[in-house]
Amino acid sequence: MKYKLLGNKNDIALIISDEIVIKDTKSALDLIATVQYETDCDKIIVYKSCVADDFFVLSTGVAGEILQKFINYCKKIAIVGDYSKYTSKPLKDFIYESNNGNSIYFVPSIEEALLKLDRDK
Repeated sequence: MKYKLLGNKNDIALIISDEIVIKDTKSALDLIATVQYETDCDKIIVYKSCVADDFFVLSTGVAGEILQKFINYCKKIAIVGDYSKYTSKPLKDFIYESNNGNSIYFVPSIEEALLKLDRDK
């Protein structure tokens, strides 16, 4: 896993990996700690392909558990990818509500992620 620093103040870490880096709460906590230690960033961008598929099945509870860790540790995250294939109304509602909050975003591009994360200084 590698990082690229982005944002107006280089305060956003873009995670670059060919592997799934967010599988469960332990891996989420590992990511939070590693990014904090290595980059001192509180804002993280990760590609959807780096997040386990179970995350997007709300009935598993995985998304709630993982995202609660980001909130508990005051980290903001943008997950970049195409969400059009999902037909679950609860998931679409979850994504909508998250995008209207100020900590968790599901966006189609890095540019959109930067807009969301950079707006909160």
